[in-house]
Parts: sequence; C-alpha cells; structure tokens
Amino acid sequence: MTSAEGLEVRTAAGAVRGRAEDGLVVFRGIPFAEPPVGEARFQAPRPVSSWEGTREAYAFGPPPPQESGFQGRAGVPETPTGDDWLTVNVWTPATDPSVRRPVMVWIYGGAYKLGHTGSPGYDAQHLARAGDVVVVTLNYRVGIEGFALLEGAPANRGLLDQVAALEWVRDNITAFGGDPGQVTVFGESAGAGSVASLLAMPSARGLFGRAVAQSVPGTYFSAELARDIAVEIGKEAGPAPTAAALSAVDPRELPSAGERLSLRMREYDDRWGRVAPTVTPFSPVVDGEVLPCTPWEALAAGAGRDVELLVGHNRDEYRLFLALGEQLGRITEEQAAAALRMFAPGPDGERFYREAFPDATPTELYERVQTDWLFNMPSLRLAEAQVAGGGRAHLYELTWPAPGFGGVLGACHGLDVPLLFGTYDADLGKLLFAGTGVPDEARALTALFQSAWTGFARTGDPGWPAYDGEGRLTRVLDGAAAEVRPYPEEVSRRLWEGYDFPALPLLK
Repeated sequence: MTSAEGLEVRTAAGAVRGRAEDGLVVFRGIPFAEPPVGEARFQAPRPVSSWEGTREAYAFGPPPPQESGFQGRAGVPETPTGDDWLTVNVWTPATDPSVRRPVMVWIYGGAYKLGHTGSPGYDAQHLARAGDVVVVTLNYRVGIEGFALLEGAPANRGLLDQVAALEWVRDNITAFGGDPGQVTVFGESAGAGSVASLLAMPSARGLFGRAVAQSVPGTYFSAELARDIAVEIGKEAGPAPTAAALSAVDPRELPSAGERLSLRMREYDDRWGRVAPTVTPFSPVVDGEVLPCTPWEALAAGAGRDVELLVGHNRDEYRLFLALGEQLGRITEEQAAAALRMFAPGPDGERFYREAFPDATPTELYERVQTDWLFNMPSLRLAEAQVAGGGRAHLYELTWPAPGFGGVLGACHGLDVPLLFGTYDADLGKLLFAGTGVPDEARALTALFQSAWTGFARTGDPGWPAYDGEGRLTRVLDGAAAEVRPYPEEVSRRLWEGYDFPALPLLK
C-alpha cells in the first residue's frame, strides 16, 4: 500500500518511495536486475538483491554504456553515473492495488546501440494521465554489451533484459495499481524490433497480452553474420571477441569500438551486404535459442495467436536520415541505382522500382526503396504474418508531415514518438517542430494517438477495424483527418509481395 506521507510501495526486493507529480505518482530508477558488471558482465540478467529500508525512487538510473557522441545530445544526460543500468520507471494515477489499471511497457529505440529512459522525449506523464493507465519504461543493454554475439555469452542480452523487466512487472506492478494480466508492450524503431522479437521468444510468452510496434526495422542477423561482425568489433577493441576478453575493457570505453566500426562498415559490402550501408553493427540475432527464428516466421506459424497486435509505420521514414546526412535533393543517379540494386527485392528489383515510380527523382527513388526495405514493408509484413498465423492485427500509417523546416521532413522516422508522448520540445521533437510551435493538428494527433494506444491497451481495439488480407484496412493518421481505407502504399506492397525478411546472411 502507499503511505500518504512517503508514497511508499513494497516490491519483491524492498520498499521504494516515489513522488506525487501533477496527479500521478512517479517512481524512477527502480532496479529490476543486478548491475551487469564483474562476473555478471555479458551474461543474462540476474535477479536484483533485496535491500533494507526504503529506497528513494526519485531519479532515473544511469544510461547503459553507449556511443559517446550520443551523450548529452538527444536527452541522454552526462549524469547520473554508475552500474545500475537495468532499472524501470513507473507513472501511475494511484498505487491502490485494488484498481488494477492496464499497464503499458515502453521499449525505446536507437538502432540497438543508443537510448535511455531518462530521455525527456519519453516522459510518460501525459500518456498515463490521458489514458488512466500505468506506464512503465525500462533500460536495457545496447551496443556491444547488449547485442554483440560473443563466445561465452548468451545472444541477445538486450532482449533478455527486456524479458527480465517484464517479469518484474508481472511480479510487482499490482502494488503500483497495475494489472499484471493486462500488459501491453510498445516500442518504436529498435524498440519495435524488440517488441517483434519478444513475440517470437519462448522466454517472453505469457508476460504480455498486447503489443504495439511502431516502425519495425527489418534487420535481424544470422548467427554467422553476427559472429563475423563480432570479430571486427574485437579488432577495434583489442581483445578477442569473447566475453572473457572483452570483460577486461571498461564498459564505458567499449562503445567506442562499435562506433569506430560503424564509420567503416562500407568496407564490408562484399561480406555483410545490406547491413554495411546501415552503419549499425547491432541487431537481434536469430541464434536458434533466445530468438529461434525471425518474428515474421514465428508469427506466421502462430506464435502470436494469443497476443493482439497494433503495428504501423510513417510514410516517409528514411527522409530523416537523408536530412541528418544533408543529402536531401543531392542523391545522384549512380547513388540511386546502387541503392535499388542493394535493397530492392529480387534480381529485377531495380527495374521494377523504376517502372513503378517512373517520375521519381534519384533522391525519391533512393529514399523510397530504403523506406520500404528498412521500415514500411517489415511493419506491413508483421501484420500479415500475424493474420496468417491466426492472430489479430490492426495497421496504421502516419502521413502528417513534421512542420519543422517548412515541412520538408515529411512524415519521417521518429515523428510518432513526440506525437504519442506529447513531448514536442524534447529530443527529436526539437528538430521536427523547430521554430513552428505546436500546431493544432499536432495536438489533435496526440489526442488521437493517446486515445488509440491506451484504448488498445485496455480493450484490444484501437478504434478501427482489424487488418485482413482482402480489405487491408488501415488507419491513416493525418492532421486534417484520420480515415480508414485500404493500405495506402499498394505499389510498394506489390513490389515486396512474397518477400519474407529472412535473417541477413554472411555473404562470404
């Protein structure tokens, strides 16, 4: 129960004290596993030790080790420091165990190498308040600590951290006013890839009943590819690519090895294929144990039949990366041709794309094929696989353009995050809404996002019909209207029909 004075809640490991904040009770930095250092380095998360007395849960835990260029830039603070990377945070309308509100568990994105729940863009107060739900956010290991495939370590440690956090929710959330039998996981980008992975993982079954995947990346590594990448990481770090050897490297220094490799991944085009241009040497690994197969294969076989799914993407996903790389309008015909040959499906993919989009400029072709390959078609295919396996899925597409910089960014990658959380002036929102204020359309979209997402968490219905292979009904989220119609990207859907997004191979 909650103390009126101290706002105390007792967890399985000990008591914690939160704070009352504008009608909510907020707890930050509660450990759900032991610090993964020392003998626990590169191992599966271990249960947290009990503590005496009451622990103040006022501040976010330290971010997991990650590339230095990210620190202090996108909301990841320089402090706090320490080894308690594996923590959860809870926003709840009240800590009455008898109420049992729906629980929403957020998994951040960041290319599987960046991210921290303390980023201001993930402030869950507006979502918890608008939907009368309990929101939990969690830290998980990223980069080499979480995803490099190392000898002497389990694969996908970052995903195992997420499972451990969900087990914490199952065992403790009732005391915070949540219902452990009504848990929804939701995430964006690498967070959506994590959600998709959890749907396929035997160890995650039964820990959630609903899932929301926003912009699912199609990149999953084969074990052979992941091992080859780990060898190159080892060369950058110095020691051999084993858990024992890399444990000698300070966890705060190790991310620089991955950062250096990211800068020269194009040297490995002939071995790593489609992974090389992404400059992201980390993804979930289809290792046959932690992750037995790709999410699409698992869902098509019925793994998600008992989980309700909400999935979608933004229309112009890849444009964000073009803008950040100062490439908008600057892609040459040679670059477009190379991208089409690399990413379009099948041996005739380049020709089919050019025929399907005859008036597209080189920049538009370059953007279109990478939007389709990296996010849009994997997200669509997840819905299709879920339906094929006997499950239920709802599909959406965000088409409202970000207002910053005259709207040139379009409905780009990441726009859904500030809209969902209502954090327009934080993290990526600062770029997407730069100099515009917050238009009324954005606030209307936020209300729609929050109503649909929390409604789905409560009932399994976001407010529009389920997707099927005939009508392909999709909720189109735009500022002027939010209509339901057949899937808007039909041209791309036909180009990718039959492509199953297998685990990416090692080419030679």
